[in-house]
Order: sequence, then structure tokens, then C-alpha cells
Amino acid sequence: MNFFRGVMGGQAAGPQPTGAETIQKLCDRVASSTLLEDRRDAVRALKSLSKKYRMEVGTQATDHLINILQTDRSDSEILGYALDTLYNIICNDEEEEQDETAQKQADDLGTKFTEAFIQDPEHITLLLTMLEEFDFHVRWPAVKLLTALLRNQCVQLQSIILVSPMGVSRLMDLLADSREVIRNDGLLLLQQLTKGNAAIQKIVAFENAFERLLDIITEEGSSDGGIVVEDCLLLLRNLLKNNSSNQNFFKEGSFIQRMKPWFEVGDDNSGWSAQKVTNLHLMLQLVRVMVSPVNSPGATASCQKSMYQCGLLQQLCTILMATGVPADILTETINTVSEVIRGSQVNQDYFASVNAPSNPPRPAIVVLLMSMVNERQPFVLRCAVLYCFQCFLYKNQKGQGEIVATLLPSTIDANSISAGQLLCGGLFSADSLSNWCASVALAHALQDNLTQKEQLLRVQLATSLGKPPVSLLQQCTNILSQGDKISRRGSKVQTRVGLLMLLCTWINNCPIAVTHFLHNQENVPFLTAQISENLGEDERLVQGLCALLLGICIYYNDNSLENYTKEKLKQLIEKRIGKENFVEKLGFVTKHELYSRAAQKPQPVFPAPDQMLFDHEFTKLVKELEGVITKAVHKSSEDEKKEEEVKKTLEQHDNIVTQYKELIREQDAKIQELKEQVSSMTTQNEQMQTTMAQQLSQIQQHKDQYNLLKLKLGKENPSHANNSLGDSAHVNGMQTEKATQLQEEMEELRGQHALLQTQLGEKDAIIDSLRSEGSQSADGATGGSDDTELLKELELLRSQVQTQAAEITQLKSDNENLLRGAETESTGAAPSGDFLSDATKMAELESRLAAQTSEMERLKEEFQGLTESRAQLEQQAASATSSAAILQTEMAKLEVDLQDSKKEQDDLLVLLADQDQKIQSLRQRLKDLGEMVDDEDELDTRDQTDEDDEDED
Repeated sequence: MNFFRGVMGGQAAGPQPTGAETIQKLCDRVASSTLLEDRRDAVRALKSLSKKYRMEVGTQATDHLINILQTDRSDSEILGYALDTLYNIICNDEEEEQDETAQKQADDLGTKFTEAFIQDPEHITLLLTMLEEFDFHVRWPAVKLLTALLRNQCVQLQSIILVSPMGVSRLMDLLADSREVIRNDGLLLLQQLTKGNAAIQKIVAFENAFERLLDIITEEGSSDGGIVVEDCLLLLRNLLKNNSSNQNFFKEGSFIQRMKPWFEVGDDNSGWSAQKVTNLHLMLQLVRVMVSPVNSPGATASCQKSMYQCGLLQQLCTILMATGVPADILTETINTVSEVIRGSQVNQDYFASVNAPSNPPRPAIVVLLMSMVNERQPFVLRCAVLYCFQCFLYKNQKGQGEIVATLLPSTIDANSISAGQLLCGGLFSADSLSNWCASVALAHALQDNLTQKEQLLRVQLATSLGKPPVSLLQQCTNILSQGDKISRRGSKVQTRVGLLMLLCTWINNCPIAVTHFLHNQENVPFLTAQISENLGEDERLVQGLCALLLGICIYYNDNSLENYTKEKLKQLIEKRIGKENFVEKLGFVTKHELYSRAAQKPQPVFPAPDQMLFDHEFTKLVKELEGVITKAVHKSSEDEKKEEEVKKTLEQHDNIVTQYKELIREQDAKIQELKEQVSSMTTQNEQMQTTMAQQLSQIQQHKDQYNLLKLKLGKENPSHANNSLGDSAHVNGMQTEKATQLQEEMEELRGQHALLQTQLGEKDAIIDSLRSEGSQSADGATGGSDDTELLKELELLRSQVQTQAAEITQLKSDNENLLRGAETESTGAAPSGDFLSDATKMAELESRLAAQTSEMERLKEEFQGLTESRAQLEQQAASATSSAAILQTEMAKLEVDLQDSKKEQDDLLVLLADQDQKIQSLRQRLKDLGEMVDDEDELDTRDQTDEDDEDED
């Protein structure tokens, strides 16, 4: 302990040890001491020396400090000292001011120690486990140390934390800490962690970061909050910028709606604090991140729709029209509103309806344009207004028509200031920046809108008293020519570039505007003179734009002016300028440095007003026209004639192909109709089969019910008849019934007798034939004995039959006597004495014939059942056969029609293949001649052919 008192307390006698020696002794004490208090004191001493002797402590003590973190986990105090020491040697923050060389050495030293520390990923895992300690003296130093490591080696540390189990989740828990110091430093840690790493950004977002951060912003007072709100907004920007997944999650989670209260400003906007300006600036940037033009169009449109529906756009427009708003906030608000309405028709329509709180109310567009053409306004504000106007007109033909209409004679109101008047005022102003901004704004009102280009040709301007009005197109060329005369004394290149961009956009793809431009006899000589001269570096850009304008006059020339046809203009270029020189001057435009800068993004961002030369949309136009103009200039008149012939031929072939396509479509429609008919008929047939089966089932049910009713009636009628006879019929009722029964039995016996006689005749015939055969073979036949026995059996059978016949005859006579006796009894005569004996004989006979009669009845019933079943089956088969025949006939007709259609299609496909081959050869001829050929028709033809082949399959 005396050693530590010497280091920390008063100085001992003798020579004092150097810093390195002291640090070495402290490191030995940390490594060798068995008592926790000794190690704790040694680490505390190292902490106190770590800032002054950063190199020595970092070199000698790092391993010992890491060992302390691993072994002394139970003592939070020594852990806090060790973490603070490591933070001091790794962190590059210096309290005192240093020169640039010393600061660079300090940064290099921190990077060196950081690389050594993260060589073993277990060290980072160890620090992440320290974050689970709730003790303030452990958790806070661990947060600061991880933040310092991320500042020095961000990418390497991100990869380690990404693969660490629950690494990001432990860091996210810092936002829920009740101690604001730890929570705020956790925000700084997450800011460093989420820089440029999309994977970590997604994990943080799905750890409910959006909800927590928005809650913190609300608790801290939104835009009126302090530095914590700024840190939250910076973290949100890291999570959302260039991360489409997080942006979609933010929108789907309805977090856009929670942004609206940020922009609720009061009437008194004076005295904004610097922190509030910073916060609101970051909030506006977050809105722009969600609707940036670099995002996918679908995601941007969805966010724009949500911002309009929740009222966020309306709130931004309120700030836009408010008074007392700082200039930088107003500028950023204009840029934000620009991107919220860009390409969204609903939002653009709402913006057009916004009025400024003035008397009388003026549209917001007019108020903004007044700032744009006012040279006393800040440069960044004027650029923001121009961007807002461009976004308002982007893909908004309705808005373009409204702007151009304010310039037409029939809609001009002398008592009010319109957008068209402001643009014309800026176009002819003495301020070159106003000239450029007005030219670009007016060009956007004509972008991809042929109708408005033609409408703008009607605009007439009154130049001075006593002189006739001139068209707007002519006035633009007049300013160009006047600027060229002034250019010898140092002209405004910016004005001329703006006017040339306007003219190129105006006459592009508009032959009527080209004719109006060429109608002025001075325009073509002016352009050729500009292009042919050898001027300085600054004038090359103007020469290139003049070449572009002249090239558009050639490419979109309809040859309506005899003096300025395509061929004459090309001859003029060849004689006055030279084709190669013309193409070289045209190439100056795309080679300009500011052209490349403007082509990067739609927003006009320029470091200085004199560098404001190119518009983003105009760079697209130059890229599109440069190649076609070059080919048009080099093309000869013969090539053009051949091209025209080829175009006419292609048009004819296209018409033929179109006719064939229509014919094929009609046949396809017919085939489809026939298929539908077959399908409907099949369905109808199935329905009829089902209906028929149901009807048969119903008929069978009715039959069963009828039989049941018949049986019931049969059982009820005999008893009813017996009850209704009366006593008068009781005497002779039984006798009459017996007589009737006997008569029926007599009829049956007669039938049986006739059947037996028939059988007897057949057997007699067989016996006779056998006798004849027997007599023929009686002398020596081997089967003679067998035949004799057979004959004996037949004779016996014949005698039995004859006996039965005699008995039947006797029975017949007995029955007749019985019938006569029964008739006598029925008339009241006395009964015969032999009646009982005859009845007995009849009973015996009935018993003998009972078996034969029952067997015959059974066979009759089976035969009748089989006959009825056969009749029903034949009827069903006949109906099914007729239905099948009808369907087969219809199917045969459809197959014939289908075969005919397929044959016609094959013929048409052969013709189409021939036509396509001819078209391809003609297109190839055009390409060989150097003509640009649009392949859209070819692709359409191929696609249609492929569709026809698929339909046929």
C-alpha cells in the first residue's frame, strides 16, 4: 500500500520513477495480487494515468484489463475502472485543442488499439454481456466503450455484433433504461451501429425501434425538444434512408401518421431556437427520405398517398405559407413539399388549390414564383422554388395546361398577377438567374405535351408602343441574337443557355413549332453563324446547344417550307459548317462537367449561381436526340427516299398483318364460341340425364305407393263385402261360390289336358322315330339291347300318360256332373247322393295336380318378370342410343368446323411467316442503310404469333 501512496499521494525522497515504470509496476500488481482490494487500487491508478500516458497504458495494460473483465465479474467497482481505462486509451476525443498533426497521431493511436482489441471477437461478446449488468458503474462505461470502438472500426465491429447471439437485442434494451444518461448514450451507440449496414438496420427496426424512438421524441417535446430529439431523428434517418424494407415497415406500421404533430407550428414564429431549427430540419429530411425520387415508384406513391390522407401535406403547406419561418426551414419545407407532390395527381391538385393568407388571396404557386424571379431572394430559396414548380408539373398535363392558359390572350386578367406573367417577366428580366429559372420552368410546362407546345405558339407579346406584337417564340430568338451581339463585351451565357434549352424543348417532336421557328428568315443564319465560329471555351456550350436546335429542325422537319426542307438544311450544314464539325460541336454538350452533375438527380443543387446551367430533364432530352440527329445529318437524300419507300412498304405490310390478325382473332372468337356451345350442350345433357334419373326414381316411388294402396284395398274389400251381403244371401252364397270356383278349376284342367295331349303327341312322334331306327338296326347293331330297354320305358311312360288322360277325362265328366248338381242346388233342387264322393275325388285330383300347377305358375311369373325387365332395358337402351347419336352428330359437326378453322389458321400462319420474313429483310435493309428502326412493331408481331401458337396448342 505504501507504493500506491507514493504514486497517488505525496512524493517520496529519491529519484521519481518514470511513467512507463509506474505503469509496469501497476500492471504487475494487477496480475499478481491475490487480494481484490489491491487489484482494484491498481486498476484505479491505471485509470488516472490512462489519459496522460495513453500509449504506455494501452500497450502494457490492455491484456490485464481484459483479464479483469473476465475474472472479477462479481465486483462492479473494479469492472467500472477497467472499462473506463479501456475507454480512455481507445477514445480519440481530446478536451484540449491540438494541432492537426497531434490530432492525426491520436486518431491513429485509437485505431491501432481498437484493431488489437477486436482481433478476438470474444472481447466484443464480453462487452455485450456487460450490458446486461444493471449497475450504473458497469453498464454506462460499457456503452461508451462500444461506441468508441464503433467510431474507430465500424465495419469490422458491425460484422462481429451481427453474428453475436442476441447482440443487437442487448443494445436495443438500452433505449428502455430509466436512466437518461444510459438511454442517451445508447442512442449514440445505435447511430454508429446502424451506419451503412442494411442487415443491422432491419434487425433494429424489427426490434420495435420505430415505436420507442417516436415515443422518446414525443416525451421530449417533438420539435421543441433538446439534443435527445436530434439523436433520435438521426437514428431514424439511418434506419430509413436507402432501406426499402424499413420504409415499407414504417409505412405499414402507420408511423407516417405520427409525424404530423411534428409540424404543428403556432402563429408566433419569432425567436426560433437553434435546436428547434435543427430538429425541424431533420424532421423534414425524414419526410423526404420516404418520398425520395430514388425510391421505387410504387413505394413513393404509397407514401405520398398516406401523407395526403393523414393531413401531413396540408400541415407542410401551412408552414409554407406561414410568416416568420426561418429561411433555411422555409427552403427545406419547399423541397419537402416538392417531393411529396412529385408525380402524384391527387397531391398536385391539392397543392394547386392552396392559397396564401393575403388580401386578396393568391395561389401558392404564384407566391412562390414571385420569390423565384426576385433577385433579392436567397439563391437556395430560388432553387427550391424552381424544384417545387418542376415537381408540380411532373407528369401533370392538367397543371401544364393551367400554366400555359395563363399566357393565352383569352385568359389573361389585367387585374391580377398570374404564373404566366411572372414567367414572362423573369424570361425577359435583366437578371440572368431569373432568365434561366423562368426558361426552365416554362420548358417543364411543355415537357412531353404536344398540345401545350402548339398552344404556346399563340402567345403574342407587346414589345413597345407603336410596334406590332411578336410571338413568344420569336421574342426568345430575338433575345438570343441580341445576347450574341452583347457577348463580345462579356455576355450572360446563363441567359442564352436557358433560352436555348427552352427552344429545344419547345420544338422537339412538334413539326408545327419547327415550321414557325424556320419561318423567321433570321433564325437559321444566326444558328449557322454561331456553330461555324471558333470561339472560346465558355462559348462552346452555346455552340453545342445551337447545333442541337438546328438538328431538331432537321429531324422533325415536315418539308412544308420550300427554302428550309431537310435536304436544303443538310446542304447548308455541309457547306457552311461541315458535317464532322457539326457533330463535334453537338458533342460539346454531353462532355460538359455541369451536364454530368445535373444528370444525377432531379433536384437542382448548385454551389453557386454561375454554375446553374443544365436542367435534369433536359439532360435526358439531349441523350435521346444526340444519336438520331447525328444520323439524320449524315443521311443522304437517296437514303431518305429509300427510307420513305421502306416505311411505306412497312406500313402496307403492317396493314396486311393487321388484317390477318383481325381475321385470326375473329376465327379464334368463333372457335371459342363453338367450344362454349359444346360445353353448354354437354352440361345440358348431364342435367337431362340427372333429371331423367330423378323422374325414374319418382315413378318407381309412385308405383310402390300404388301397390301398397292396392294391397290395402284388397284386404279391406272382402270384409266389407261380407258385411254388406245381408241375411237374404246366406242360404245359397256358399254354393254359388263353390260352383264358380269349380268352373275356374275346370278351365285350368282343360288347359292342362290340352298341354298333356300336345306332349303326348310329341312323345309319340319320338317313339315312332325310335321304332323305325330300331327296326333298321335290329339285326346286328351293337346298341340293340339299349334301344329295346328305351322302348320299354317309353311304352311304360305312354301307358302312364294314357292313364292320366283317362283320369282327366273321367275328372272332366265328374266335374260336369258336379256343375250340373251345383246348378240344381242353386235352383233349389235336392242334392245328389254322389256329391260327397265326387268331392272327395276332386280333392284327391287337386292334390295330385297341385305340384304341377304351382310349378307352372312360378315359371309363368318368372317369365313375365324377365319379359318386363327386358322391355324396360330395351326402352332405356333405345333412349340412350338416340341421345348418344344426337351428341355424336353434333360432335362430328364441331370437329369438322374445328378442322376447317385449324386449316385456315395454318394457312394464315404461313402467310404471316412470309410477311414477317419480308418485314425482317426490309428492316435489315433499313439498318444497313443506317436508319434507326423501332422494334416495337416487331415485338408485337412476335408476341401475337406466340399467342396464336399457344391457342392452337
